[in-house]
Amino acid sequence: MNWQGKTVGYAITGSHCTFAEVMPQIQRFVDMGAKVVPIASQTVMTTDTRFGKSDNWQKQLKDITGNDIISTIVDAEPLGPSKLLDVLVVAPCTGNTTSKLANAMTDSPVLMAVKAQLRNSRPVVLAVSTNDGLGFNLANIAKLIVAKHIYFVPFGQDSPEGKPNSLVARMELVPESCYAALEGRQIQPLIIEKFRT
Repeated sequence: MNWQGKTVGYAITGSHCTFAEVMPQIQRFVDMGAKVVPIASQTVMTTDTRFGKSDNWQKQLKDITGNDIISTIVDAEPLGPSKLLDVLVVAPCTGNTTSKLANAMTDSPVLMAVKAQLRNSRPVVLAVSTNDGLGFNLANIAKLIVAKHIYFVPFGQDSPEGKPNSLVARMELVPESCYAALEGRQIQPLIIEKFRT
């Protein structure tokens, strides 16, 4: 994959348990020559959890990408007119973000970035991480799967016995999924056995 000359928007929402999985993928984009623009939801910017402190995650994002984090709706809006991003990935993409995106709500910097990208008919890649992916959010995922210019990182049940409705993307496939999206392709297979990885 040749990412030289490409600009990747990397948006993170509040599935804190997957942050450790996605940071190496951001590093991969940088190592392959892409410019990476980090975007974070308010939850990411303000919430400390057992998976790490917000300040530490923010520092990692800045250190890896060398860029400031877009963390407000006002700062995300110009991504549309500037046509800055070749591809935008939301990884992890929570059930809350999935639901709002499927219902045309724009109340966070991540959702504004997605709206700005779709305005330009450019690819958006979603890496779901939600406890209700096979529950109430299944309808929202279905709406987005058939939407134009939206692609998914392959996903599956991460805990079929303990959390049968939970779906999580295979985060190590984020760069490959984005590369396919740039070519107008959905990477296959889409539905995988996440819990076996």
